[in-house]
Amino acid sequence: MIAVTFALPTESAEFLRRVTNKSRSDRNGIRTIRGKIDDRAIEVLHTGVGEKVCRQRLEKFLSATSRIRRGEQDQRFDCLISTGFAGALKDDLQIGDLLLAENFSTVDLSETRASLSGLPIHIANLLTVPALIDSSEERNKLALTSSAVAVDMETEFIARACAACGIPLLSLRVISDTPRNLLPAPANVLFDIERQQTRMLKLATHLLAHPTHVPRLVRFARRIARARKILADALITLVNKL
Repeated sequence: MIAVTFALPTESAEFLRRVTNKSRSDRNGIRTIRGKIDDRAIEVLHTGVGEKVCRQRLEKFLSATSRIRRGEQDQRFDCLISTGFAGALKDDLQIGDLLLAENFSTVDLSETRASLSGLPIHIANLLTVPALIDSSEERNKLALTSSAVAVDMETEFIARACAACGIPLLSLRVISDTPRNLLPAPANVLFDIERQQTRMLKLATHLLAHPTHVPRLVRFARRIARARKILADALITLVNKL
């Protein structure tokens, strides 16, 4: 079985639409979705955004693989694919480009890249940061002070958990925003990390106060839909190749 982790359902929607034989499951109190891509069994976990919730859910999710239930050991994962959106630190990457995180992945990326040769794919370092970055200046600074080309908020903690459990990790992200095409509203408006959701009233209030941001939000939603499809295409290919 292959585990696939996304931060949020907004990232996994297109991929899950293509999964067959879907069923809800439970691993150690954590809700997951099981199904198949062709004949490969998968299990999808939404880790949530940021270190706190991600570590809590991963610990419960992966510890279930070593627990004994009804006299039988839970099935161990052959591989875990950590996936979802990432923000580029440079405009060398475009929205919809795929990034294989060289510094976090423990599988052979040369074979992985070859299987995705028809898609816009890069192999480089990914940096896990504590908050959404809505400033091009901050992104430029991180680009200069780190070896990474993009950022997310979960992969470092997923990599640690996989290492502790001896599970091979493949880190694949799709670029959702860049310094030239930033998030369409301030980070604290777009997502409340404590509540793990967008506060729609806060977003609506912001848009009323800044009506010029409405077209930006619409364009962003369209770009995200395209990136989500590219990511789903890549994941379907990878699951069949692994």
